[in-house]
Amino acid sequence: MSHPKGMRLPACVLLTGLCLAQAPVPPPPPQAESATFTALVKVVIAPTTVVDKSGNYINGLTIDDFRLFDNGKPQRLTADIAFQPLSLVVAVQASSMLTDILPKIQKVGVLIDNLVLGQNGEAAVVAFDHRVRVMQDFTGDAGKIDAAMKKLTAGSSSARLIDAVTDSVRMLAKRPDNRRRVLLLISEKRDKASEGKLREALTAAQLANVSIYSLDISHIVAQFTGKAEPPRPSPIPATAQHMPGGGVQTPSSVEIQNTSGNYIPMFVEIFKATKSLFVDDQVDVFTRYTGGKQYAFITQKSLEKAVSAVGEELHSQYLLSYNPDNLDEGGFHEIRVEVNRPRLEVRTRTGYWVAARP
Repeated sequence: MSHPKGMRLPACVLLTGLCLAQAPVPPPPPQAESATFTALVKVVIAPTTVVDKSGNYINGLTIDDFRLFDNGKPQRLTADIAFQPLSLVVAVQASSMLTDILPKIQKVGVLIDNLVLGQNGEAAVVAFDHRVRVMQDFTGDAGKIDAAMKKLTAGSSSARLIDAVTDSVRMLAKRPDNRRRVLLLISEKRDKASEGKLREALTAAQLANVSIYSLDISHIVAQFTGKAEPPRPSPIPATAQHMPGGGVQTPSSVEIQNTSGNYIPMFVEIFKATKSLFVDDQVDVFTRYTGGKQYAFITQKSLEKAVSAVGEELHSQYLLSYNPDNLDEGGFHEIRVEVNRPRLEVRTRTGYWVAARP
């Protein structure tokens, strides 16, 4: 479909080409720790938020207002008017640490329908502690969404965050291609007891074009309000404890990376499966990598405000997509988006990983 140059498109319009299906390759044998995945990206979608210095969303931009760079190389953006209905998974940590916080979360089912989903939207509700449970499969019925949220109850002290992300992304990947895919996490920021790995979850989100947002529960608040199970005593005596070997990556060095805003080295190490890499805040990685955002809450009012903020951003974004012309460059591809108007701030996904061609 062609459009006159400079035609103004609504912010929720999809700037896209044909999205080709991806066929996952069987995982490598356990000893091949350095391998990640070999599927090649055909079309990259970069949800892009544009705001002014005061944080107000900028609407009404056209495709000619954007420039997108992949590893520093300008890419050609194509436009097709397609209002994408939203498919949303709400994944809620339902562990014993959140006993006093869950009643607040239970009340936002109606808000999610009214403020986030939009026209023809659908949502599924997932709960996770030591299990990952689908409380409600995809539905556009606001009553069912609300009922599923109200059924949330606190379970064990575990919080299988990475496994919940993997399962939620798998659910979203099965939705029709004409639907936008978003995961909303309501949880603490750290994983507890997942079987899956961070890099596999990131890879799955990338290939399925899933944007991840989070409503963060303060770990300190959870500690003071929850009912944690007593910790198991360590089988190693205190006098026998020692520092981990390697010394390449430490919590402190990764924290410096996080606060400096330079996520590229950390993403590269994640996809290379570096054993010494320590990631203290998995939620931050998920949201930044996929172009999403984190929102914090403590009170009922701040939770409702955060839900509203997520909805406002989703319905104010531009979905930029392109066919990369440099897929022969294996490794991490950094994405950078610019607009041709002064004093505007742009946020998009940090990039994606491409396996080297044989």
